Amino acid sequence: MAGPLTELKIVTEQPESSLRSSPGPLTPLTPNYDDLQPNGDAIYMRPDVHYEPSHFKDKVVLFFAREMKDVAETVARMSKGKVLLGEISFGHFPDGFPNLRIMNARVLKWCQVAFLASLHTPEVIFEQIALIHAIPRELAKTFTVIIPWFPTGTMERVETRGEVATASSLARLLSVTPHAARGPTQLVIYDIHALQNLFYFTDNVHVQLKGCASLLRSAISALPDKDVVIAFPDDGAHKRFAKSYRNWPQVICHKIREGDKRFVKIKEGEEECKGKHVVIVDDLVQSGGTLIEAAKVLRQAGAKRVSGFVTHAVFPKDAWKRFVRKQDGGSVDGELPLDKFWISNSNPIAKKLANVPPFQVLDIAPIVASSLLETLDS
Repeated sequence: MAGPLTELKIVTEQPESSLRSSPGPLTPLTPNYDDLQPNGDAIYMRPDVHYEPSHFKDKVVLFFAREMKDVAETVARMSKGKVLLGEISFGHFPDGFPNLRIMNARVLKWCQVAFLASLHTPEVIFEQIALIHAIPRELAKTFTVIIPWFPTGTMERVETRGEVATASSLARLLSVTPHAARGPTQLVIYDIHALQNLFYFTDNVHVQLKGCASLLRSAISALPDKDVVIAFPDDGAHKRFAKSYRNWPQVICHKIREGDKRFVKIKEGEEECKGKHVVIVDDLVQSGGTLIEAAKVLRQAGAKRVSGFVTHAVFPKDAWKRFVRKQDGGSVDGELPLDKFWISNSNPIAKKLANVPPFQVLDIAPIVASSLLETLDS
């Protein structure tokens, strides 16, 4: 819940009636924000207000992609006044290309600034890259880009001549982001698919790789049953996430190819499954085939319940239906593959699945807020 803001002195430059429409709730215009009570409202910067430099002391101005509006507002509420929300006018010219405007751009020279991206589809990447390149040119003191999901991370290597490592392509686009006034742009990426993606970025930007394991740890702690075991669908997931779940027994699975078919078998820890609630952990889900096969094997090993957690729910071609009963819009007739399926809202599809069993959406806002306040402290 946001506390009262201080040191903000504003004067009206134009009548209230002339304000353009806003993508979110605006705080009523008052002579001084000291008069506001901590009612939990997200605080937006106002286009009709003259700001003084003292207002931005110990604060971050957060701009955001349209799809991240809910997350951004939650971050602002949690920040106790340390995060102010900036607005961007998203439009298109008749030819379909973006028509963008950064509101209050004139004050960014006094600000530590961040942008919360959503690179979930090629259609929105160009407009967001344009904004990411434009904001530091307004002489922002510091600039941080939060990338909840790095979408091309699964295409990070080339096995046949002629293939294109699009992970490298996107990393190059982000690497040429201009410096802020006080130094290089910081890129914060959550649960990137392969750690080697880090080496596609150049030294022109500073990259921080962060994880979302704390979301699942909190969800597990809230479960009534405490006999939880963590399972990994392959060696790669185990190497990346084992340390994050070291307080729980662990099972390691692996994938075996036989011709055109792929099977999942338990490699280590089969004895841990009997009578337990086993939670499969991975960074992302696409078709869901590996999770479904792993769940079958774990049940055969004696698991009482099998659930899953992935940070990034991608689900191309409505693949989420493989985990949902028909009466809820899915394609499952009998037993569900997973008793619970935790996903984060790093991808916009999470909003669609929020009230669809067995999905439970874990909000990344606390992690984003923590990342922003870390940059503020530094």
